[in-house]
Amino acid sequence: MGSFPRLSLRALETETPVMVEIQRLYRGIKDAISLAQGVVYWQPPQQALEKVEKCIRNPTISRYGADEGIPELREALIQKLHRENKLYKSSVMVTAGANQAFVNLVLALCDAGDSVVMFAPYYFNAYMSFQMTGVTNILVGPGDPATLYPDADWLERALKETKPTPKVVTVVNPGNPSGTYIPESLLKRISDLCKGSGSWLIVDNTYEYFMYDGRKHSCVEGNHIVNIFSFSKAYGMMGWRVGYIAYPTEVEGFGAALLKVQDNIPICATILSQHLALYALEVGPGWVHEQVKDLVKNRELLKEALSPLGKDAVKGGEAIYLWAKLPEKYCDDDFKVIYWLAQRHKVVIIPGSACGCPGHVRISFGGLPKAETTAAAERLRKGLEELVSKGMVES
Repeated sequence: MGSFPRLSLRALETETPVMVEIQRLYRGIKDAISLAQGVVYWQPPQQALEKVEKCIRNPTISRYGADEGIPELREALIQKLHRENKLYKSSVMVTAGANQAFVNLVLALCDAGDSVVMFAPYYFNAYMSFQMTGVTNILVGPGDPATLYPDADWLERALKETKPTPKVVTVVNPGNPSGTYIPESLLKRISDLCKGSGSWLIVDNTYEYFMYDGRKHSCVEGNHIVNIFSFSKAYGMMGWRVGYIAYPTEVEGFGAALLKVQDNIPICATILSQHLALYALEVGPGWVHEQVKDLVKNRELLKEALSPLGKDAVKGGEAIYLWAKLPEKYCDDDFKVIYWLAQRHKVVIIPGSACGCPGHVRISFGGLPKAETTAAAERLRKGLEELVSKGMVES
């Protein structure tokens, strides 16, 4: 028999997507409840759905659109960036979700063999994007033990000492998986460090509206900064796949580089989805804030469920995530704990090892209405009480 052609080392050496494994686990357990995937429980605004339903038979919906996005959506996004984010020198490209936006940027900004900087706990898909595009030196910086804020002092040293200088630094704000908001002063310091070293700064603002307790989201802008945004969580459009890149207009050739990537992946984001995004913007952020404010109840339910781990073990609470440390003896077994909780207590969460932090877990409080979150919290608390007091008991 002949031999098979070889698969690429880039693909083979890229981490397995943790959500694929967790979804498989979830589907295999009858009546399990998931606190794993970063989703919200609401649908897009009813007014927007009604408008998009009326345009579904328009012939333009079935055709290709402009690679960078339909003009009316891009114009609306430019106005949104001015009005809400105080970004005045950015151009827009619409993508098939924020993950595709990130891949576009890695392909446009990085060469094989470049070094880049992330902070633990990091977003697993961003890490995979670097791996699969040939970036071989992924420097993972620490977060502050108390706050999980990116360690800017470490970043300053890394940018000075790493040769060649890292091409890209990336953060998520508010954080996925950390659930921590980066204060504006710290974000500006990170930006200044990147500017001084000649590094790009990519900021993922997917959870810009998911701020609580009076906190306000902020953005930074500059010719070394790229901002990513998404419709998925805010407007309940996960399956519609619409995100966008806000990139510096003044950087010559940036838009052209992005178009090369875009034309070879989706050509354009789905036209019907772009119209829904446009109509969602017309409904506006007030609608989003009404949905988000009720998540505080979910967050508090799950904080209480995590209390068996100890008061200092639980961090985060912004975006839609809590981040918790398991007992010390499970530092190297977080995947085993995840499987045990799912199989014995029928509740599913994410292992921290997928985010560069073994011995931790990520819990999402956005995906279920309050009643279902209450049921999930009861299971989680019961499971953690048993884990702490008796270990991973097998029935």
